[in-house]
This record gives sequence, structure tokens and C-alpha cells, in this order.
Amino acid sequence: MSRLPTFLLGAAAGAAAAHFLDPESGARRRNTLRDRGASKARSAASTAQSQAHQAAGQAKGAASAVTPSKTRLEDADDVTLARKVETEIFRDSDAPKGDISVDVQGGIAYLRGTASDEWSEQLCTAARGVEGIKGVKNLLHPPGTPAPEAEPRGLVQEQHRSE
Repeated sequence: MSRLPTFLLGAAAGAAAAHFLDPESGARRRNTLRDRGASKARSAASTAQSQAHQAAGQAKGAASAVTPSKTRLEDADDVTLARKVETEIFRDSDAPKGDISVDVQGGIAYLRGTASDEWSEQLCTAARGVEGIKGVKNLLHPPGTPAPEAEPRGLVQEQHRSE
């Protein structure tokens, strides 16, 4: 019985040799086989490279998630701080978003617009809690009353330069 597998293996090798060594079409068949093999190898290498790139990106993302951020809001510019204050003070869906504007100059948040006394206190407290904000100037006023006078811009900047 051990002769049968040997016979089948020999027959298969002979058929393959006859197929690829045929004087008329053998060269074409060998080149086709070589090209298909090279294509499969390139495809496998590309897939492996893509998977390695994806794994590296996932590892970088995981490392970034657990390391503290180097950007501190204390060092952020005034526009960034203003957007952060807006995010914090307008979290409540009932907050009077359309009636209030936020401006930050030299780390001081200026809240302008109309709001009830309750909202005024709540918004100022939330603004003071934002990292990087050095102070809050409440220029909010109840509806129907005149707006309070704001400090001149140059005076605010000079005060903070000397600190």
C-alpha cells in the first residue's frame, strides 16, 4: 500500500513537469505562475504593512489616552479660554445662550448681556471654575435695565501686566 502514494506523487510531478516544460506553452505557463506568485506575495506584504500601521496607531492612541496632556489651559490664548468658558456656562439646556456674550482679555472673562440675578450668579460661578481663568467681570444685567459700565480696555491690560 505504500507504493500507491509514491506512484500518485510521481504521477503528479510528471504531469506538472509536462505542463510547465511543454515546448509550445510551457514558458507562458511558467511566467503566469511566477507573476501570480509575486502578486500574492506583494498583496500579503501590503496587508501585513496595513495591519502593522493600524496596530501602531491603536497603540499610540492608547498611550495618548493615559498620558497627561502637555497643553494646559493656563497657557491657552484668550480665544481658547473664551470657548472653554462658553462650554462650561452654557452646559445647562435652560441657560440664556442667545442673550449672553463671553469675551476673555488677559485671562479675565467678561460676561455681557441680559440675565436674571439667579442666572447671573450661576454663570459667574461656572466661569470662575474654568481652568486658566484668572477672574470674572460680571457685566450681566436684568432685562429692561441699562448695561453696567465696563472698565476701559487699556486699564485691564495694564493691571495684569504688572501682576
